Amino acid sequence: METFSPVVKPATIRIVLSLAISNGWHIHQLDIKNAFLHGHLNETVYMYQPIGFRDPTRPNHVCHLKKSLYGLKQAPRAWYQRFADYIFTLGFTHSKCDHSLFIYKKGRDMAYIFLYVDDIIITASSNDLRCHFMTKLVDEFAMKDLGSLRYFLGIDVKHTQNGLFLSQSTSSREILNRAGLSSYKPSHTPVDTKTKLSSTSGTPYHDPTYFRSLAGALQYLTFTRPYISYAVQQTCLHMHAPHDSHMVTLKRILHYVRGTIHHGLSITKSPSQTLVSYTNADWARCSDTRRSTSGYCVYFCDNLVSWSSKRQPTISRSSIEAEYRGVSNVVSESCWIRNLLLELHRPVHKATLVYCDNVSAIFLSSNPIQHQRTKHIELDIHFVREKVARGQVRILHVPFRYQIADIFTKGLPHLLFDDFRDSLNVREPPASTTGMY
Repeated sequence: METFSPVVKPATIRIVLSLAISNGWHIHQLDIKNAFLHGHLNETVYMYQPIGFRDPTRPNHVCHLKKSLYGLKQAPRAWYQRFADYIFTLGFTHSKCDHSLFIYKKGRDMAYIFLYVDDIIITASSNDLRCHFMTKLVDEFAMKDLGSLRYFLGIDVKHTQNGLFLSQSTSSREILNRAGLSSYKPSHTPVDTKTKLSSTSGTPYHDPTYFRSLAGALQYLTFTRPYISYAVQQTCLHMHAPHDSHMVTLKRILHYVRGTIHHGLSITKSPSQTLVSYTNADWARCSDTRRSTSGYCVYFCDNLVSWSSKRQPTISRSSIEAEYRGVSNVVSESCWIRNLLLELHRPVHKATLVYCDNVSAIFLSSNPIQHQRTKHIELDIHFVREKVARGQVRILHVPFRYQIADIFTKGLPHLLFDDFRDSLNVREPPASTTGMY
């Protein structure tokens, strides 16, 4: 009775796109027509006879469904299983790190396919191989060939001389129009440097549903706008009971989006295959729970592929503990990325570099002596130390001025924020060039 259907992770999309661009592979997009109607049902499901197709001689009979229909809870999972079963017959295997990513490897021939409900992206080491698999898919499923990747999951994809430019300008305009802020003056940063939101500050907002709708839409914008992740995360903490002060904070984010509506994430060609990450934590940031806020960002092939800004699940008794939990989080994410790249047959042979600005946390990652104050975070310590001992991770110090992960943990001054935003590979759209496909 499982109804969950896997969808490809955003980090997986960025990693595959980065690999395809670095290797010079063509990226193609397909759209399945009436995807859910392709799924086969394993459960017994009955349906009333639809209007216009009723049997006059047996009006009280019902239909026994053999295939899924839109509206059924089983439909997404049935469609995924139907697609996966067929793609396996073509020689693909699904990734264990992301079940919506399918990998083909035979000799020097390689192909990647990732599935997001009814949207399919395919890239291969040669155009002949890509066309071969596209023909097989068209023969099996009713689908539309959308050509080179242009628009995917509300993301505009622009091909440049050096790679891809991902933006959500269309979605940004829709959100601003919905909020009635399309003509308002933009702000310099998405969050104030001193503001700490509280669940009890101000009076309850009169329309919580409207607040949640805008907050959810902003959360989706973080796919190509990592620099607003902290501000959006702080706002989303109060979705259950928003107050007027929370709405003021949300509108400030929208004012900032208004001024950076054309900004997007750049993915470029890179000969190196290294993993570099930055992590930071702001101790006891939450004024309600005194939990710390931690954030990180991970670069692969000089491209930003993963990031996070979130409140830690437990209270940290010291700043060292908060920082070390942040280190553990980014090491865990880096291990997942390394495993994914291994499945993609593009393993990373060098150690992952993790930059942290807390010297004590760095010493703790390699010092075998246990202290009384670190017993309660012993699992995180052993996990990170094991990766360091195996040579998979190196924890290095970075000065505060160059700690890019600060943008995911706190509000920053205008100049520093812009500097870190540029370091995240966020750019203005490149000038159009004739001849680009």
